[in-house]
Amino acid sequence: MLKSLLGAAAVMGLAALPALADFPEKDIQGIIQWGAGGSTDTVARSVTPHAEEVLGGKVILQNVTGGVGAIGLNQVERADADGYTVLFGAENPLLYKVMQLGQKDYSDFVPVNVLARGVPILVARPDAPFDTYPEMIEYIKANPKTVKFGSTGPGGLPSVVSSMIQSKAPIEVTFVPYDGDGPALTALQGGAIDVMPAVLGAAIESIKGGKMKAIAIFDTEAAPQLPETKTVVETNPEFGDILPWGPFFGVFVKKGTPDDAVAKLTEAYKAGAAHPDFVKLMEGRGYKMLSLTGEEAQTYLNDWQSKTSWLIWEGGIAKKSPEEFGIPKP
Repeated sequence: MLKSLLGAAAVMGLAALPALADFPEKDIQGIIQWGAGGSTDTVARSVTPHAEEVLGGKVILQNVTGGVGAIGLNQVERADADGYTVLFGAENPLLYKVMQLGQKDYSDFVPVNVLARGVPILVARPDAPFDTYPEMIEYIKANPKTVKFGSTGPGGLPSVVSSMIQSKAPIEVTFVPYDGDGPALTALQGGAIDVMPAVLGAAIESIKGGKMKAIAIFDTEAAPQLPETKTVVETNPEFGDILPWGPFFGVFVKKGTPDDAVAKLTEAYKAGAAHPDFVKLMEGRGYKMLSLTGEEAQTYLNDWQSKTSWLIWEGGIAKKSPEEFGIPKP
């Protein structure tokens, strides 16, 4: 009799506990740390519908801009660590400490999936008085401070690529800040700025449509989507020691999130990243697929932070040495 009672109690106790398959029991809030129309926004909104099919729940996406992505990151970090608030982020938080933009980075989060890497490209307004990277440098040197470069703030792709340029050929330009590459590329098309370091995936459709022109691919390999555009290494081999490099896009949850929620989200976004429609979209726009999870994702983040932090420190952009934060030199 006692065994029967204990058995019944055990069953009742187990029934009171949430099953692993119960997550999610409600809608998940997805915070995109950049503006609508930008590369992070495009990636998040493209992969999520496929992930939802496996997740069995809805992810409500919201753009939360400002602070070079820090506003969105902090909103997720302040939320409960229950898996119901997810961050769709890019690379910038890994540079917050050396840029003195905040004390938090992805070490405060669990990487659900590092989805893909972007290929940097330098684009200009269609009527810009230069067509190649060497011509641009020559024009800027002859007309200091007149060329307007779009920027997404310190630590973003534009600032890193600009740091690369400055490290090889010091130039004087005027930087104009925007909340993400989407608004900046729109400004470029309207003639408000002259040049924009961007990710290929965010610019390719406008390039093909003649709304902007490609100046150089900032990579060691040509982009098959733009076969006539040279890599910067082809015209300026000195960039070979710091390339390839590129921004990345990932899905993160706050540290302390239950393992079952992390596992379910990881499974869902791994499947979403493998969906043929998503892969076709990403490759067609020039993104390089990664879909890294677990320790592999963490290693990628650590390596990226090390290489880029030291690059911008030596380029004179970072405000604090990476050494102060224990970031090893690559």
